Amino acid sequence: MAKAGCVAAHEEALEMTEAAGGQETVLADMLRRRLAGEPLAWITGFVSFAGVRVRVGRGVYVPRHQTELLARRAIDLLPARGLAADLCTGSGAVALALRQGRPFARVVGSDIDPTACECAAANGVEVYHGYLADPLPAELVGRADVVTAVVPYVPTDQMDYLPRDVREWEPRLALDGGPAGMAVLEPAVQAAASLLRVGGSVLFEVGGDQAERMAPLLGHTGFVAVSTWADEEGDVRGVRARLGAVGARIGA
Repeated sequence: MAKAGCVAAHEEALEMTEAAGGQETVLADMLRRRLAGEPLAWITGFVSFAGVRVRVGRGVYVPRHQTELLARRAIDLLPARGLAADLCTGSGAVALALRQGRPFARVVGSDIDPTACECAAANGVEVYHGYLADPLPAELVGRADVVTAVVPYVPTDQMDYLPRDVREWEPRLALDGGPAGMAVLEPAVQAAASLLRVGGSVLFEVGGDQAERMAPLLGHTGFVAVSTWADEEGDVRGVRARLGAVGARIGA
């Protein structure tokens, strides 16, 4: 695996060996698939995310460890018996982390990809098939304490620079964010505004200069206290904002 270019060959080998359960033919098939470039999470069937074991079906975006930064901040903001909505939920990893951190809260998710919805449902997430906030029950409008959104945000002209196993295997629908990566981020701001109560918070995962691009849009939509967080390398990875009273229902 190391000769084939796997960066974490030893760790991946251990994961596959555990998942194979001592069956040599199963392990051999897993190795063949990994050497072909298939994502490890599809091969083992799961990934560890924020202390939660998340099923990841073939064809579903693989949750990234960097997204744990968003999930942990969202848990801190969600009241014990609050309401959270996870837009573009994918496998449901963020929703699962929220539910584990706040077991008495209601956490719902949405995704436009039916394969992702099936995976999230298999993980026990209350998930709705559709675009952003559109499929969520009307009773949730204006009531959410927290909205999280890891939308597709890779700029189209940067897609070719993604790792090979990501570029060639993972669903483009979950990655390609259009020009500047803003094609879904912009409507997601409006969707969050429609779902949140006044004083509720939205958290987005972003890259590049998207935090700067989002700041005026968030302000125009009624959000205040806009802040960012960075990863271990100092790169801005997320944006948080709180819905203010003025303009709170813009986009509803």
